[in-house]
Amino acid sequence: MFYKGKVVLVAGGTGFVGSHIVQELLKADAKVRIPVHKRPLIIKDKRIETIKADLTIQEDCLKVLKGVDYIFHAAGSVGAAAISGFDSMVSIATNLILTAQMLQAAWQSNVERFLLFSSSTAYPPTDHPVKEEEMWSGSPHPTYSGYGWMRRYFEKLGEFVSSISNMKIAIVRPTTIYGSWDNFDLTTCHVIPALIRKAVEKHNPYEVWGSGEEVRDLLHVSDLARGCLLILEKYATCDPLNLGYGKPVKIKEVVQIILKAADHERAKVIFNVSKPSIIPFRAVDISMAKRILGFEPKVYLKEGLKDTVAWYTQTRNSLIKCNNLKGLSY
Repeated sequence: MFYKGKVVLVAGGTGFVGSHIVQELLKADAKVRIPVHKRPLIIKDKRIETIKADLTIQEDCLKVLKGVDYIFHAAGSVGAAAISGFDSMVSIATNLILTAQMLQAAWQSNVERFLLFSSSTAYPPTDHPVKEEEMWSGSPHPTYSGYGWMRRYFEKLGEFVSSISNMKIAIVRPTTIYGSWDNFDLTTCHVIPALIRKAVEKHNPYEVWGSGEEVRDLLHVSDLARGCLLILEKYATCDPLNLGYGKPVKIKEVVQIILKAADHERAKVIFNVSKPSIIPFRAVDISMAKRILGFEPKVYLKEGLKDTVAWYTQTRNSLIKCNNLKGLSY
């Protein structure tokens, strides 16, 4: 009942994570509003209100926030966290502007609650599922340096606004997310959509960057969306919470699940350690989310990956067109 009748803005509601948050909010009978910039709506529902806006412009932020009770800020620049070179600076600058503008506008508009996305990429390197209190025990892994420090700064901006306003801010640190409507562009996507696309397209040899021994914690996007609604309702205290699957898995095991789901098991798998690789271990401890929110992932990894392969197989032609819309996730 927490969201029923509330006006909830989903910034980035036309993107990967935002579209799944929209679905959960509609189930909760919220009045959903989505700012639309470059990307078309994914979720078609007459209950959704759309407003044309560019969230890098303060006047547009204020326009979309009139009468809004809660915000899920999932808007941002599309791209992999480990991108390098000039593109990484473009992505970081865009995300910083978007987030600062939305926080400022939300404060000015007397928004009650704001969910802010941090990231598990901001944690220092570990060889175990990392706990929330370990964030500031070291710097992010060099692979994620720019992106990781950007997400840390988001948390500090949230703390600042929370300390001098009445707005309640929730901060979520997600692990690696996968599922429908992910970015499957091989030049910018993360490891799971890349592996799925190569399998569906029947690449042979089937190249995997890295050794395959790398470990990840993979959370289905529907579980992330559900967890985000719980955090904003139950823990908008500006104290970050991890959201993850809670069961780390090696990439080589993920490869086998994906190849089987794509009916491509006979492919010659080549682990290319000469290519830029993901960090050896990245997983989060979700005991706080379990204790505070009662959060438990509902989508098992094998079923989630199979469903994502099936979904991509069915929608890949239209998705490729959508992924050609470079830039923002809204």
